[in-house]
Amino acid sequence: MIQYFKNINGVTTAIEKADNETWVNILPPLKHEEFAEVSETLDIPIEFLQDSLDIDERSRFELEDNVKLIVIKAPTENNSFNESDAFYITIPICIILTHNQIVTVNSFENGALKKFLNTFQNRHADKKNMMVVKIFEKITQTFMEYLKEINHRRNILEQQLYASNRNEELLDLMRIQKSLVYFVTALRSNEMLLMKLTRTNFLGLNEEEKEELDDLVVDTSQALEMANIYTNILSSTLDAFASIISNNQNSVLKRLTSITIILQFPVLIASIYGMNVPIPYQHQPHAFYIPIILALSVSIIMGAYFMRKKWF
Repeated sequence: MIQYFKNINGVTTAIEKADNETWVNILPPLKHEEFAEVSETLDIPIEFLQDSLDIDERSRFELEDNVKLIVIKAPTENNSFNESDAFYITIPICIILTHNQIVTVNSFENGALKKFLNTFQNRHADKKNMMVVKIFEKITQTFMEYLKEINHRRNILEQQLYASNRNEELLDLMRIQKSLVYFVTALRSNEMLLMKLTRTNFLGLNEEEKEELDDLVVDTSQALEMANIYTNILSSTLDAFASIISNNQNSVLKRLTSITIILQFPVLIASIYGMNVPIPYQHQPHAFYIPIILALSVSIIMGAYFMRKKWF
């Protein structure tokens, strides 16, 4: 699906086709025919449009035939039905700058571009460089919002895990860990991209735009640091719970071993007195109670011994 937007008298207006100073936004479902149409109409290499289809595309920038391509990674919620997949993944967003238009292509619904669309009435489509910087800003803000949500969800799952013996909470924590791995990788790649854009001035920014981009580099570094901290905390938490589970298992095995030893003596005494051979006191009127009392006495002594050793 292709959307065309233009700022007319300070109001974001959807138009039917590309015009000068237009934002062209290509959304899923993506079709090859639409790529071919945009490529021919706006004179854009079709490879630039198709790069967004590769979810593993790295953050980078490229120049071909006076058309600039910037690929940056953005976070999005994972709609997979597989319960072992990450809650959040990262997807590439392609930003293409022609002489008169700015084109964005993404293969998934993306919250960052929705936020940018909501503030598009405050932008000027003729200032393409500033629009690119503002898209970067919305992507970084979305990363930080998702990181806060991840941290909040992690705290809730940890509290539930303390009072639960189920595996669901551990599986959810592993899904969060996968999300953080995606975020750390994407943020590190985005940080390198923004630093290269700052160093090379690929976009031809003025001083004000350079300051905005420098601030974004700092914000991206902060988001990366947050992601690394949350990853370390989660790894430590999972390691701690693994140790707790191992200790609990050892305690259970110790108790079961103690109970087995305690029960072994009554079984041994009953087995001896159950032999079909002459045994002491077998003709006594209280012969039945002798092995019972003896078995209970031994069990109580062994139980007291194990309790003293704190095996229970």
